[in-house]
Amino acid sequence: MAKKGLINKSQATPKFSTRQHNRCRICGRSRAYMRRFAICRLCFREMAWKGEIPGVKKASW
Repeated sequence: MAKKGLINKSQATPKFSTRQHNRCRICGRSRAYMRRFAICRLCFREMAWKGEIPGVKKASW
């Protein structure tokens, strides 16, 4: 879980567009961010396991 201050800071519009930083919409994690789903890998894995993301299926071979 990210600190509340960092989450609030990232939500504010930056002075320059290059200072924008991606964060997970669920937990606020900044690393391992997946642009396509706008969430981090940990939240993606949990949601995919629960079947909450349409079109994503757990691999098994």
